[in-house]
Amino acid sequence: MRRSLLIALALSLIAVGIVGFGALWAAREDGAQPSGRVGEQLAQLPAFRLPGLDGEPIDSADWQGRVVVINYWATWCPPCRTEMPYFIEAHDKYGSLGLQVVGIAIDQPNLVQDFVDVYNIDFPVMIGGVEGMKLSEKMGNRFDSLPFTAIYDRDGNAVAAQAGAISREQLYEIVAPLLDQE
Repeated sequence: MRRSLLIALALSLIAVGIVGFGALWAAREDGAQPSGRVGEQLAQLPAFRLPGLDGEPIDSADWQGRVVVINYWATWCPPCRTEMPYFIEAHDKYGSLGLQVVGIAIDQPNLVQDFVDVYNIDFPVMIGGVEGMKLSEKMGNRFDSLPFTAIYDRDGNAVAAQAGAISREQLYEIVAPLLDQE
């Protein structure tokens, strides 16, 4: 029990540092926020497998041919709590049109399960841990910020990445045109 509390405390302190550093990066001198558009460094969705809430691995190959929105988040992260309803809404609205929303939680599984139950999340949620944060770096999360969202088209090509919270409008502006390309 004591070891678990120490681990939780250490992870929380690390996460607070990550979020703070990400916020510093995002606040540019000119006041502008990053556009979220990505360059060639994120050409393809990397193949990966992470455990789901039941402990069984979930494989990114399961989403081939779909528009994929991957959101990195944590239960203790206020911007993550703010944007989560947007992902739930988009998944419900566009899932039948080929949208796949995926959550990768950087948190303890029991806390994530409680969060999923309270928010009634019905898309896949994976437990990321250290491996998940390394994966987010491959997707363009240069400073390990939370939340972080990466969006891929039906062919697995990177379309956008957003360090920090994404608005409902930004999400729909990026995703809707990708769903029209069947």
